[in-house]
Amino acid sequence: MPKKPQRQKSAFREYTEAIVVALVLALIIRTFIVQAFKIPSGSMLPTLQIGDHILVNKFIYHFLSPHRGDIIVFKYPRDEGRDFIKRVIGIPGDKLMIMKKQVLINDHPLNEPYAVHAGPNLQDESFSPRDFCGPMIIPPGKYFMMGDNRDHSMDSRFWGLLDQGKIRGKAFIIYWSWDSEKFRPRWGRIGNLVK
Repeated sequence: MPKKPQRQKSAFREYTEAIVVALVLALIIRTFIVQAFKIPSGSMLPTLQIGDHILVNKFIYHFLSPHRGDIIVFKYPRDEGRDFIKRVIGIPGDKLMIMKKQVLINDHPLNEPYAVHAGPNLQDESFSPRDFCGPMIIPPGKYFMMGDNRDHSMDSRFWGLLDQGKIRGKAFIIYWSWDSEKFRPRWGRIGNLVK
């Protein structure tokens, strides 16, 4: 007996199914694996420039804990509708103190080639925690975060420790960079790893 010919899907239905699958995959990737973020401020200068667009690995911290030196995106503890990006400086179990802008971890100076101090003057600790902070012991599940642009960063010195549950992911690559002052791309930054 001859087989009945199978009905072919209409082009409209094929395109619709392809678009739906693509949207579902994009949503899954954005929610669980990788998300794009734009750098809006200079708190991470010179490591990250205003106008850098980065990709963040949202998957990694399901299996690993953040390490000192990681640059991470997280929900700002005082307004969870905003995302911040800073560097992990203190991890659980650390004794952390800042004396005259120098970070001490477990009573030893932390080597920070990425840190920039734009202002030579020290701010008195009674006025601001910018240059003097601690000592403190970082408890389990908490992290001390700092911007690389130390004199111009709103970070853990001002709003306290970051809870691990507020971490979105680890920044890993600059996929686009736009210089709004010169109105042109920063071609040399595109594709650079974030470290």
